[in-house]
Amino acid sequence: MSTPAPRNVIDQIAKIREAANLLIERELQRRGITGIVPAHGLVFSFLFRQNEAIPIKALVQQSGRVKSTVTGMINTLEKHGYIYKQNCSDDARSTLIGLTERGNAIRRDFEEISVILEKQVYGEMLQDDRECLMKLLSVIENNLKA
Repeated sequence: MSTPAPRNVIDQIAKIREAANLLIERELQRRGITGIVPAHGLVFSFLFRQNEAIPIKALVQQSGRVKSTVTGMINTLEKHGYIYKQNCSDDARSTLIGLTERGNAIRRDFEEISVILEKQVYGEMLQDDRECLMKLLSVIENNLKA
């Protein structure tokens, strides 16, 4: 059995990501949630775990994304009324972000869509296979970071 070419692995990962994004987009549309794309999930996921407004820098560090990408997502979500920005009283250079009432209102939808996505991704896959898959994907990710 021959080893698959790297492009085949990357192509397969890209197809999986595209299918997952389509599922998320369909669920958002079905629920009447507008102004959100699948990439915004990392912002919501992080903010749903916070008890107060947090510095943008904390989200950038946690997400592993470049600041300009995170800032763009934040600006879009603010424009659509899901998050707010405020100046930090302790540090004038820092901007805090938090969820608005509209942002908090989609928490249940976010959780339900996450469950649907997880069920679709794993299907009937055994727990050991799930763990093996995650280990192998981590190896690929670390190889690319090297």
